[in-house]
Amino acid sequence: MLRTFSTLCRSLFLVCGLGGALAGCMIGPDFVRPPTKLAGQWTDAGDASLDPTRGNAVDQHRDWWRVFQDPVLTRLVETAYQQNLTLLAAGVRVLEARAQLGVALGEFWPQQQAVSAAYSYNHVPLTLPGNLINGSYQQALFGAQATWELDVWGKIRRGIESADDVFLASVATYDSVLVTLLGDVASLYVRIRTLEVQLRIAQENVVRQEVALKIANNRFRGGVVSKRDVYQAENVLGQTRSSIPSLTIGLRQAKNALCVLLGRPPGGADELLVGPARIPVAPQQASVGIPADLLRRRPDVRRAELDAAAQSAEIGFAKADLLPAFTLIGNVGTVASDIGTGSLGDVFTGPSFRQSIGPAVQWNILNYGQITNNVRVQDAKLQALLVEYQNQVLGAQREVEDGLVTFVKSREQSHYLAQSTVAAEGALVIALNQYKQGTADFTTVLTAEQNLYQAQNDLAVAQGNISLGLIAAYRALGGGWQIREDNDFVPEGVRREMEERTNWGGLLSPELLTPETPGLPGPEDSRALPGLPEW
Repeated sequence: MLRTFSTLCRSLFLVCGLGGALAGCMIGPDFVRPPTKLAGQWTDAGDASLDPTRGNAVDQHRDWWRVFQDPVLTRLVETAYQQNLTLLAAGVRVLEARAQLGVALGEFWPQQQAVSAAYSYNHVPLTLPGNLINGSYQQALFGAQATWELDVWGKIRRGIESADDVFLASVATYDSVLVTLLGDVASLYVRIRTLEVQLRIAQENVVRQEVALKIANNRFRGGVVSKRDVYQAENVLGQTRSSIPSLTIGLRQAKNALCVLLGRPPGGADELLVGPARIPVAPQQASVGIPADLLRRRPDVRRAELDAAAQSAEIGFAKADLLPAFTLIGNVGTVASDIGTGSLGDVFTGPSFRQSIGPAVQWNILNYGQITNNVRVQDAKLQALLVEYQNQVLGAQREVEDGLVTFVKSREQSHYLAQSTVAAEGALVIALNQYKQGTADFTTVLTAEQNLYQAQNDLAVAQGNISLGLIAAYRALGGGWQIREDNDFVPEGVRREMEERTNWGGLLSPELLTPETPGLPGPEDSRALPGLPEW
């Protein structure tokens, strides 16, 4: 029995060595990043508000919201990173993709294994022709079997390569969700502060227009002017008052949206916004880097590239079906019965031991039409993803350009509107004095009131757009995801809950969830072999 077992082990080692010798074969194409069209610099790079220096841009983009020097905004960003549920779901999907990678790694080793034991009591009719058994007998058996498809052509390693790219793509998706989250929180905060300023401007103008209405009423009672002046004053005052509910609606909705981003029920944002109700002030100069930075900084661009890389490996996985599959099948076990002089106790003795081991070959030579067309399907999917990657790079550049032009031109617009506001204030003072003195009609006062309110409101919107443009640019540049480095993808409480529900082994440990998984086969090292299965 020991001799036969050692023979089986030697056969297994021989086959393993043969599989390792052939492991260098990797059918299918190795992924190559497609060429992209990148501008040399941003259109507004020559503006004094922008710093195209590459190094400064990288340093500033990690915590870009701090350039506004607003402690409330910083607190909101930190809260959203810790509590946002969409980000948490993306983090759990990283764990899912890592477990799927573990499934793919396990495919490299014996794919089917089973340990079996059975006992049976059998009754055979005595009247059965040719019956040599005395009515009934018992049988017992113990055994194990395994089926191992050898990865001669690299099919399984291509599957591992694809799963690894999918895992890395899930990390890039998490980073993309994080970038979007930070941009949304900052944008909502700026909109809230802008609406608060607009609301305050409307309320201040209501007070001014109430004074003008009072003056018109006094002059009407004194018989100096007609009722028309009163009606006109009431009309303008009513329009200004009507803007307050509209602004309040927008403010409430923005606060509710902010609460959801922070993982809180709507309606509790006021306590989070305690602080000066002012529009965050953008710095005089912003670091923007160069367009080539997008390829390594934008998570969605990385994800598009990894999606294409994963699909490239799928072509090799499909192509392997065109070639014969070599499988090693092995069985070991014992069997005994009490037929004749036999005994069930013999199941644990040497004579009852049996073994079989041998190779098998399967070649689907009659299914070439299906297989080749499946390869074509996978290739077409890859080509579409390559085009999508190139389009993603173009779209990323457009988003940056849109944000930068908003930042630069809103600053210019704000400068002119500030001058317009000062002039409108002076015009209103003069118009009221002239109206009191009877040297100007009330239409002049009304026009001055409307011009002042419009100028102040436009100035607030432009000041908000300066910050919104810079936020959009930093989001488009892919800044902010770096804050998750050295942190887990899910909070400690969630990880503990998952461990209590399911045995995750070591897959939740930080070293197995790093964005790069060393030791896995890839285009740059097609001879690398996976490690042992992850139990």
